Amino acid sequence: MKSVRNGFAAAILAGSVALVAAPAMAETYVVAVGAASNSLQGRSGAKFAEDLQAQLGDAHKVEFYADGQLGDEKELLQKLRLGTVQFTLISSIMTNVAPEFALFDMPFLVKDRDHLKAIDVEIVQTDLAPKTESSGVKVLSTWENGFRQITNNTRPINTPADLEGLKIRTPSSEWRVLMFKEWGANPTPMSFSEVFVALQTGTMDGQENPLTNITGANFQEVQKYLSLTGHVYSPTYLTTGVETWNGLPDDVKDAVTEVSGAVQSWSLAEGEKADNELVEKVKAAGMEVNEADKQAFIDASAPIYDAFAAKVEGGGDLVKRAQALSE
Repeated sequence: MKSVRNGFAAAILAGSVALVAAPAMAETYVVAVGAASNSLQGRSGAKFAEDLQAQLGDAHKVEFYADGQLGDEKELLQKLRLGTVQFTLISSIMTNVAPEFALFDMPFLVKDRDHLKAIDVEIVQTDLAPKTESSGVKVLSTWENGFRQITNNTRPINTPADLEGLKIRTPSSEWRVLMFKEWGANPTPMSFSEVFVALQTGTMDGQENPLTNITGANFQEVQKYLSLTGHVYSPTYLTTGVETWNGLPDDVKDAVTEVSGAVQSWSLAEGEKADNELVEKVKAAGMEVNEADKQAFIDASAPIYDAFAAKVEGGGDLVKRAQALSE
C-alpha cells in the first residue's frame, strides 16, 4: 500500500514539474482593417502589425486581416468594444463616436501634411481623442488616409455645378452627405466593400476617396473621370478598445506607442509620394483627369462650416484653432 501511495505522489510531482516546465501560450493581438489590403490604409495596418510583432518577439503573436475579412469599419468598432479585435483603423465614421471629429469633414480645412501633424498634436490628442473613451474606444494615433478626390462616369467635375444630380457614394458621415448635398449631388452612404459593384452596375455614378483607396479598390476599372478636388483631408485613426488598452502589459503598451508613432511618419510620407504616382497610374488605365476649380468649391462650402459651428459644441472654436495652425 505504501508503494502505491509513493507512486501516486511521484506521479503528482512529475505532473507539477511538467506544468511548470510547459512554455506559456503566446498572447494574440488581432489587427484588422476594412480597407483593401493594397490601399494605404491596408498597407499601414500591415506595417503596424509587422513592426509590432518584431518589437514584441515570440512572447506574443500579432495577426493582421484586411479587405473587410473581419468586417467593415462599423463592425470593427463594435469588435474593439467587445475585445475580439484589439486594433483597427477608423476613418470617416469616427464622427459617429465623437461628433467633434467632424472637424476633418470640413472642406479644405487641412492645407498639407505638416498642417495635419500640427492639428494632431494640438487638437486631436489633447481635445478630440479623450472624447471617444466614454464610448469604449481609445484613439492611439492619427495616420494618413489622404486628400479626397471625386471620380464618376458622367463628366469631369470642375465646379460644384457639375455635380448636379449625380449619385455619389459617401461614407456613413452626416457631414460628407451634407457637403455633397450642398454642392448639388445626390449623396448615398454605403459600405466601402460595396462600392466597386455599385459603380460597375451604375447604381452609383461616382464616389469620393483618397487616391490610395481609389487605386487600391481598382475603381479606375469602372470609372471614366477623376477630378482632383482635394476637398477633404481624411485621416485614419489607429484605435483600440478602452478595456483592451487598460489590460495590456506595460511593455506591450510601450511597443504599441513606439510603433504607432513610427507608422504615422511612414504613412504620411507614403501618402505624399502616392499623390503624384497614382495620378499617372489612373491615366494609364484610361481615366480622364482634371484639376477642379477649388475656389469655386471653397466659396460653396460656407454653409457647411456654419452648420458645424451651430451643431457641434465648440465647433467654431475648433475650426479657428485648426486654421490658425496652418500659419
